[in-house]
Amino acid sequence: MLASGLVLSASAQTPAAPAASAAPTAVPSSAKIAVIAFQPAVAQTNEGQRAFADLQKKYAPKEAALKSLSDEIDGMTKQLQTQGTTLSEADRSTRAKAIDDKKKQLDRETQDLRSDGQQDMQDLYTNLASKVYDVMQTYAEQQGFTLILDISQQQSPVLYASQGTNITKSVIDAYNVKSGVPAPPAGEQAAPGAQAAPRPTRPATSAPKQPASH
Repeated sequence: MLASGLVLSASAQTPAAPAASAAPTAVPSSAKIAVIAFQPAVAQTNEGQRAFADLQKKYAPKEAALKSLSDEIDGMTKQLQTQGTTLSEADRSTRAKAIDDKKKQLDRETQDLRSDGQQDMQDLYTNLASKVYDVMQTYAEQQGFTLILDISQQQSPVLYASQGTNITKSVIDAYNVKSGVPAPPAGEQAAPGAQAAPRPTRPATSAPKQPASH
């Protein structure tokens, strides 16, 4: 339940590139262009995977409590259905009200969990994305790239790019070195979107909002 809500939040904003000057300039013939799946890159960093795993552990007790409440409601409902004909009208009404009250409690607590989890994920992503962006910018300058396009955006203008132009893994590796965070243990749950770097084609992901530019 929490993971499904956090996946939505994982499509949080991508740091915007520095604002361009008012007067556009011609692209030089020696322009060197690269593409990156920025959102998956943030999630695939060692720090991102560790942070998400910590977040899952934080909410695990609440998820377990909600599952227990849901199971209790199912048990009460089945019992009422089975014994309904043998109960008095007052007993049926009392039990039905108790079930309804617990369903409302479950709805409230589920919404609270989803809201809190999404906010925590949003904060986690925004902070990490800013740091990954800085590493990406440094990498681009060192490699002489004049333009980097984000292919993790739904409205990405990229229709085709050779695999050699995809710097997603290189930026992830560079960030892991800088952060010093070790890779998570084998089998530990990865962050939403932390799969292999996608091919440089138009992906089906939510278009991120743009935060304040660097």
